[in-house]
Amino acid sequence: MDEWLWASAADLGRGIEAGNIDPLELTEAYLAAIETHQFSERIFARTTADRARSEAKAASDRAKVGLRRSPLDGVPISWKDLFDTTGIATEAGSRLLAGRVPDRDARVLQTATDAGLVCLGKTHMTELAFSGLGLNPMTQSPPCVNDTDAVSGGSSSGAATSVAFGMAAAGIGSDTGGSVRAPAAWNDLVGLKTAPGRLSLEGVVPLCARFDTVGPLCRTVEDAGLLLAAMEGGTAASLTGATLRGIKLAILKTSAFENLRDTPREAFQGAVERLTAAGASVEVIKLDCVAEAMGLAGVLFAPEAYGTWKTQIEANPDAMYPLVRERFRGGANISAADFVAAWQRLDTLRAEYAEATAGYDAVILPSVPILPPKQNAVKQDDDLFVSENLLTLQNTRIGNLMGLAGLTLPTGVPSCGILFQGPSEEKLLRIGAAAEAALA
Repeated sequence: MDEWLWASAADLGRGIEAGNIDPLELTEAYLAAIETHQFSERIFARTTADRARSEAKAASDRAKVGLRRSPLDGVPISWKDLFDTTGIATEAGSRLLAGRVPDRDARVLQTATDAGLVCLGKTHMTELAFSGLGLNPMTQSPPCVNDTDAVSGGSSSGAATSVAFGMAAAGIGSDTGGSVRAPAAWNDLVGLKTAPGRLSLEGVVPLCARFDTVGPLCRTVEDAGLLLAAMEGGTAASLTGATLRGIKLAILKTSAFENLRDTPREAFQGAVERLTAAGASVEVIKLDCVAEAMGLAGVLFAPEAYGTWKTQIEANPDAMYPLVRERFRGGANISAADFVAAWQRLDTLRAEYAEATAGYDAVILPSVPILPPKQNAVKQDDDLFVSENLLTLQNTRIGNLMGLAGLTLPTGVPSCGILFQGPSEEKLLRIGAAAEAALA
């Protein structure tokens, strides 16, 4: 059964379909792994063992009579602790929400449950999802799979590490500025950021509602497509015959290559060489609209985040890690006029970006320009925390600002990903499936 813990979600689903894997035995294997793993308390905020066993038993019964609801019926996954779960605490990594118990599931969780997925529990995260490092001294800070002394990436830190350390077949996270893609990249996973509005945010604790998105962290591109389908109640994109031949990719040099460190740079260059060898054509583009949009980020993210959480933060400011609290307070003095004007300008820049990239199948860039720093280093040096956090989200934020979907894949170099972005999840998944084969 140990091999089940490292299989893709899709392969587990096929094993259930073939009668070779019983969902209840599979769930018990994951619950046992969580119970015994040395890092489980740093990764899982709480497990939902009773719910998991009940859901697995139902999936087992369906499988025996050939009534499976989806390709992932009976597959156990984890959920970031900002997705509401009926009768189970959902605290979004924050002491401000300690004891918060919702009375219904988030819509994406309910839809996935209807598709037969098994909920193993809730994973640790950055406070209220407002940091890319994954450091949370107020609760727990999950370790990176490639360096357990380093941060794991955030804010979906536990979502990523629950998969990377073999405690879930996949994890569901959220992405406002990079919170799916950064931890996926640093933990050598596939991470899919969906485009705004693709998946429901009902019952998801908000950060910046205009930028918030939901997405899976998993082992394969196939898994990402199946999980997307499960959360929206649809059919997964067909990956049959996916190829890079005839695919046009654009390397986005503007902004994305600033402050890029040597190892991520070399990993990206090596990945591009393999994509080209597999038939993709690659061009370099520089877009002024991206640099201008990046300059608007401070006027767009922090004011909405602070406006959403000001009352709770100021009622109990000591409940927050000071550096995260100050990130929120950075939006306190932005005027409404400046916020509105920034959004109006961003809408124009998004249109310019769309026009400039319309001739390409996807735009590619290094997922994260740095490697994960040591936890103690960023905890002990406030300036380092701030600078490394900004760099962590430098490239992923481009996709959020431009309203795009994004797919990060491992390059084969530990903690280095390559990011594909574009307007269509289905197109990215097909390109990603072909790229995955070329990069393997």
